[in-house]
Amino acid sequence: MDGPLSGIRVVELGTLIAAPFAARLFAEFGADVIKVEQPGTGDPLRKWRKLHQGTSLWWYLQSRNKKSIAIDLKSADGRALARRLAAQADVVIENFKPGTLEKLDLGWDVLSALNPNLTLVRISGYGQTGPYRDRSGFGAIGEAMGGLRFTTGDPENPPARVGISIGDSLASLHGVIGALMSLLRVKTGQGKGQIVDVSLYESVFNLMESLVPEYDLMGHVRTRTGGALPGISPSNTYPSSDGRHVVIAGNSDAIFKRLMRVIDRPDLGEDPTLGNNDGRVRRNAVLDAAVSAWTSQRTMDEILSHLDAADVPAARIYSVADIVEDPHYAARDMILPTELPGGVTVKMPGIAPKLSDTPGGVRWPGPTLGQHTDEVLKSLGLDEADIVQLRRTGAVQ
Repeated sequence: MDGPLSGIRVVELGTLIAAPFAARLFAEFGADVIKVEQPGTGDPLRKWRKLHQGTSLWWYLQSRNKKSIAIDLKSADGRALARRLAAQADVVIENFKPGTLEKLDLGWDVLSALNPNLTLVRISGYGQTGPYRDRSGFGAIGEAMGGLRFTTGDPENPPARVGISIGDSLASLHGVIGALMSLLRVKTGQGKGQIVDVSLYESVFNLMESLVPEYDLMGHVRTRTGGALPGISPSNTYPSSDGRHVVIAGNSDAIFKRLMRVIDRPDLGEDPTLGNNDGRVRRNAVLDAAVSAWTSQRTMDEILSHLDAADVPAARIYSVADIVEDPHYAARDMILPTELPGGVTVKMPGIAPKLSDTPGGVRWPGPTLGQHTDEVLKSLGLDEADIVQLRRTGAVQ
């Protein structure tokens, strides 16, 4: 597979979610990604959530297209191998607590001296600087500190969380964006490699829209609003007569009028005080009640049929069963069959984004621990005798 990142070598030193997801995106678009794992145990993600024959299904997704090499970074020989890998890499991605790489003699001063064009992506809870630098941080902590949790859930209940590791994934995306910007600088001859410093809380905070200026200028503290989109009306989650829920976004001026015609409320649609979003927000409760009164008397299929015909954005809230069965997902190759060890085929998420000329792809699912150790070591110039000796010392598996 010749993806747009073919010829780029990435070394992944991270575990679990943030760094591995970033490296997975590189691997899906053609980069040669070498995942360094601890001998014997490997990445803890191998045992997270639902297991197939002892291995996590999440692992098979998160580590597809990667090469696994088992190196003991606690040994001098293992650290020497990691330095050799970094010397030949374009990108190193890690998500250790700040200072960990330095303790392993793999800090930026060491790696950049070996490879001035190297990009080092460092993902941590609070970043590489600042008073909280040394605190432990996971995605959930980043979601809390970044402002997301305070605005998520129903106003009468405690703050809720999104049902996935959204903080880690947002950090991964920021890491990839930063790495690509750094790579562009290097590959176009504009400069040398650099550190991409990504924190979990900043990655969440970066998506919090106008939260800060609203507070600073107006003293407004945005909080939980359930299924509604605060300050934009009407945009909410509404009930159907068959016990389901539909999301309706009638929040542009033209769409609002079409929505009011569909629900047989021309009085609201033609009301000049509701002609723009500011006026609608002031009477949001009235509008939500009108939309709910209409949806609650109709089935989900009836609601979607009427709104689609009127070109009003709407969707039922999908479960995973809805996703797997949806024809649009299938048409866009967003559900891909993947063969696991033993010949079992399982559906996995497809590749995003879609590139017209150099699309990403899946070459293999997550590898077994140390599956590519010999191959990678030989690419560094080691021979069979060297590898045997490293195995005797326990530096590699």
